[in-house]
Amino acid sequence: MSVRKARTRVVAVEDGLRPVAEALRERGYEVMTFTKGNLDQAEALVVSGQDDNLLGIQTRQVRGPVISAEGKTPVEIVRRVEKELGGPEA
Repeated sequence: MSVRKARTRVVAVEDGLRPVAEALRERGYEVMTFTKGNLDQAEALVVSGQDDNLLGIQTRQVRGPVISAEGKTPVEIVRRVEKELGGPEA
């Protein structure tokens, strides 16, 4: 019987949301700054909320939830990510 190692969930965070990225890392998520080229690696995307179509990204290009940080604290955003993904490990 082999033991499968849990995979860390990856969350892409818009550049400029450093407190959010730090809060997610503290909870055990792998965090990356998103670009058009790496969206397929992320399981969730956190955006500032100031531009619904940031970098020309359509939500269909993201394989997980797109979460707006507008008006939310880093703690609230982490809770939302945890609700959507079910925790930092798959």
